[in-house]
Amino acid sequence: INQQYLNAYMNRGNSKGDLGDHQGAISDLNKAIEIDPLDPKPYYNRGHVKTESSDHRGAITDFTRALEINPNYPDANRRRAYAKYELEDYQGAIVDCNMAIKINPDDALAYSLRGYLKGGLGDYQGEIADYSKSIEIYSNTTDFDPEIKSAYYNRGLAKMDSKAFQGAIADFSRLIQIDPQHANGYYSRGYAKYELEDYQGAIYDLNKAIEIDPQYADAYEVRGVLKLNAGNLRKGCIDTHKAASLGHKGAINKLKMKTLEWCRNMR
Repeated sequence: INQQYLNAYMNRGNSKGDLGDHQGAISDLNKAIEIDPLDPKPYYNRGHVKTESSDHRGAITDFTRALEINPNYPDANRRRAYAKYELEDYQGAIVDCNMAIKINPDDALAYSLRGYLKGGLGDYQGEIADYSKSIEIYSNTTDFDPEIKSAYYNRGLAKMDSKAFQGAIADFSRLIQIDPQHANGYYSRGYAKYELEDYQGAIYDLNKAIEIDPQYADAYEVRGVLKLNAGNLRKGCIDTHKAASLGHKGAINKLKMKTLEWCRNMR
């Protein structure tokens, strides 16, 4: 086995994959596999490229082969879990996440993916527990990992789903503290405040979301509802029109209602 050629094909294949040349990447990784069919890394890398090109069944085949060669390969379990998720095999994906975590109990990405899968199955408490574990792992690392932002955001959404709005606000607030330009964080915190009838607090957060992202249709739509409910009809109507102009279906349908005919015709 010429390790130098093997590494050269793998590195070039990985580079092509990063540049979006999926066919070129697969061709190079095929060559690497020809050189050493018992090295799991080219199979893993080829599976990753196939995932990027939406060939999820092909990706699963490659990750499975990598795991047959090296059963202690948590990244391959996690990647296969994602491919199974894309094919809507949620239980199979959770099994792979479990295996990744068993091999590496500090695999924060595996906890986050498993949490997301549990949420999709309606297990919000399980989802929250997994995101909490992910956050704990990220918090204990020396270097800052930007993935912690996704963990806080998704845990906040899970708390919203389980009607734990105060807890959701705490997570979105922590997210905003880490990233003050996180428009989704402000929008979601604003919506949680709206659910708790803190309308002024909600409008403040929605204003911030729109300030960061002036094309944020959902934020205009919810702010429009708040303003209309408060009797601020003209400004509420302006926000509803803006949301509709950005393609928000709820706002478009709202403007078709008989009760908002005055708003539909407002200029």
